[in-house]
Amino acid sequence: MPNSPDDMNSKISGKSLRKSHLISKSLFNILKKDQPQPKDITVVCIGTDRSTGDSLGPLIGSRLNKITTSDITIKGTLESPVHATNITETLLDLNKELKSPYIIAVDACLGKPGNVGKVIVKEGPVKPGAGVKKDLEPVGNCHVSGIVNVGGFMEYMVLQNTRLYEVTNLSVIISRGISWATNHYIKKVQTESVPKVKN
Repeated sequence: MPNSPDDMNSKISGKSLRKSHLISKSLFNILKKDQPQPKDITVVCIGTDRSTGDSLGPLIGSRLNKITTSDITIKGTLESPVHATNITETLLDLNKELKSPYIIAVDACLGKPGNVGKVIVKEGPVKPGAGVKKDLEPVGNCHVSGIVNVGGFMEYMVLQNTRLYEVTNLSVIISRGISWATNHYIKKVQTESVPKVKN
């Protein structure tokens, strides 16, 4: 596992299961450092199913709802996406539901040709919409971003023409990594909070 703060800001490549493990390790270390209460952990998956490339977030949210065994809050699914027009309202509602939510933001992004398919796990918020020149408020205590295509020119068109197979495959890898990290962290907290029985 990474030992230094710099190691917690990771750009991850590699095969499917290995990549999920690396995402899990990086995210777990951030959670271990920040020490949120398990009940406050919320995954906000940003994006819309109206654009293939931008559907990464909702795909991850829907998959997390199916595979996550821990009791975390998940916002942003294919059924109820969190996107540019409702993200502010979603965050306001979330702050009413939880006194101090710890947000893991998840979003698609564009990058250099050699980085497509890689995953970024970083401390601090993500700036949703930055790749398509939208000015939205930063989201998250930490974030996970999947690079779905090449940026720098005609970003809207690029997102629309991103291959669904690549986005779906990336959503499986990322959701698995997030699920493993949150489950591992919550079990660790629960184990440490159980009083030790003296002989």
